[in-house]
Amino acid sequence: MTQSTAPARILVIDDESQIRRFLRISLKSQGHEVLEAATGAEGLALAATQAPDLIVLDLGLPDADGKAILAELRAWSQVPVIVLTVRNTETEKVRALDGGANDYVTKPFGVQELLARIRGLLRQRGDQAGPAGCFEDGRLRIDLGRRLVARDGVAVRLTRKEYAVLQTLVSHPGRVVTQTQLLRELWGPTHLEDSHYLRIVIGKLRQKLGDDSGEPRYLQTETGVGYRFIGRPAEQAD
Repeated sequence: MTQSTAPARILVIDDESQIRRFLRISLKSQGHEVLEAATGAEGLALAATQAPDLIVLDLGLPDADGKAILAELRAWSQVPVIVLTVRNTETEKVRALDGGANDYVTKPFGVQELLARIRGLLRQRGDQAGPAGCFEDGRLRIDLGRRLVARDGVAVRLTRKEYAVLQTLVSHPGRVVTQTQLLRELWGPTHLEDSHYLRIVIGKLRQKLGDDSGEPRYLQTETGVGYRFIGRPAEQAD
């Protein structure tokens, strides 16, 4: 069942007119307002003056690299950004996500996948009206303010590292948090290559939360890139 979201103002920054037209038609069919920019400078100007709810950003722009546009944007705005690009290497994905992108889709892309990712980010926008750092779906409860995690009404005992990883992911719902970011923040800059530490912690968390890596309900792996918290609060359940 498709989860609908309220209409939003979406800015598309892409120099390919056919891509902008395709996205304009697809997004307007979902009730969204669409703003378009063919250059990074034009995109930044629209972002500053039109207050979009979400930005779809190409990395290969004629006047600047999209990562530079993202960095400038992140200096003053936390608007959700989905990077849309032909660059499909893990290195490029990690750089964009570490640079502040919320998600990453490669061209050629399926429009339904892109729309689903947009819905996910827009739902987060609505979720922010609720208590900060709280999640509950009737089965799992996470209250970061009280450092409480409970499953089926029973407290879940987590190690310090398990809690720290969960706290980071829950604090950025739906957003990919890269392995590099997690290792740097939780283990320190000398452990950036020790991704096995992270795999062990994620495995333990899944076991304690009753999650399934094959059909994740809470912790989703973006292979070679990082992890994201995908849990949906009870009021959003299908």
